[in-house]
Formats: sequence, C-alpha cells, structure tokens
Amino acid sequence: MMDWLSPLIERYGYGLVGGIVCLEAMGLPLPGESLLIAAAIYAATTGELSIQLIVLCAAVGAVMGDNFGYLIGQRLGRPALERYGPRIGLTVPRQRLGRYLFFRYGGVVVFFGRFIAFLRTFAALLAGTNRMEWGRFLVWNALGGIGWTSLYGFGAYVLGKQAENVAGPFAWVIGGGALVVAVGVVWFLKHNEHRLIQRAEEAMAEHEARTGERV
Repeated sequence: MMDWLSPLIERYGYGLVGGIVCLEAMGLPLPGESLLIAAAIYAATTGELSIQLIVLCAAVGAVMGDNFGYLIGQRLGRPALERYGPRIGLTVPRQRLGRYLFFRYGGVVVFFGRFIAFLRTFAALLAGTNRMEWGRFLVWNALGGIGWTSLYGFGAYVLGKQAENVAGPFAWVIGGGALVVAVGVVWFLKHNEHRLIQRAEEAMAEHEARTGERV
C-alpha cells in the first residue's frame, strides 16, 4: 500500500488526505481509510508530516464531505438514489439496509457508520435521503468524524513508530498477524452485511405489512 501512496502523500500531503476523505464521505468509492492510515505511517517513519495536521485535515474533510453528501441525498431523494446509487456501489439492498438502520437506530448509525466500510461512504447520502433532521445529523457526524480520524490516524502513527524498532523475524510475525486480522475483519463485515440485509428486508416487510407505511 505504501509503495504507491507514499509518492502521492509526499507530493500533495495534507490536501490529499483531506480531499480524498471528503470525496469518500460524499459517496464516492475512494480509499479514504487506507490513505489516512498510510499518511499516518508516513508521518511516523519519515517525520516530514505532522500527525496532528493529518488528523485535523482528515476530520475536516470527513465532516465537510458528509454534509455535502447529506445535501446531495436530500436533493436527489429516494427514487433518484435507487436509480443511480448502484453505479457507485450503493445497491438497492444496501439502501434498504441503510433505511432500516436509520429507522431503528437513528443518529447512532451516523456515528458508528464512520467505522464500517460501506456505511462510511454512504451514511450521509442515506441520512439526507431519509430526511434525518440536519442539526442532529451534524452532531453525530462531527463526533463520528473526529473519533474515526483520531483512532485510525493516531493509532497508525503509534504503530508506525513502534515498527521502526522492530526488525528481523519479529517484523514478519507482526506483518503476518496484521494481514490475518485485516482479512478476518473484511470477511466478517462481508458476511454480516448479507445477514443484516436479509434481516432488514424481513423487518421492513413486516413493518410495512402491519402499518401500511413504506420505510
């Protein structure tokens, strides 16, 4: 990851981090999380960037992007999102899952959505489409954005600093362990996404049959 990201980070620095995170939050399928981690590790191993400014730029980008995404979702509305959403990876089943999560958990989804792959990209769009009250969205969004960038940014920075002191076989052990964990997390999220979508479909169908109200 660092091999191709490092030259971009070196050249464009803080603006790249904030810009990509902002665009991802607006609904574009971009590697905001990977870039944040890579920039933090780059700062730890080279000392050429400030981790505090990386986290700040990422947080500002996340909050701004989410608010733009919220406005886009609000303006487009559900029919347009159902028609064009699949082109950017927001399939109709994922939209149904998002509506179910907002229906059941509200603002908490905006906060924890920052830490879940597809929700991080699409939570703001779905919040706007589902007409979530903007003030409430703003609070949960800011808390989630600051929490996410701080955890991943400072966490990766500390790991990068520690990695400088590890050499030989220990480095391979740590690298292999990190790879196993990463693969396990991806598998877990993919597996549970399908389960949650099925559960959401059943719950919303039951709600609509009982009340006649479309969720």
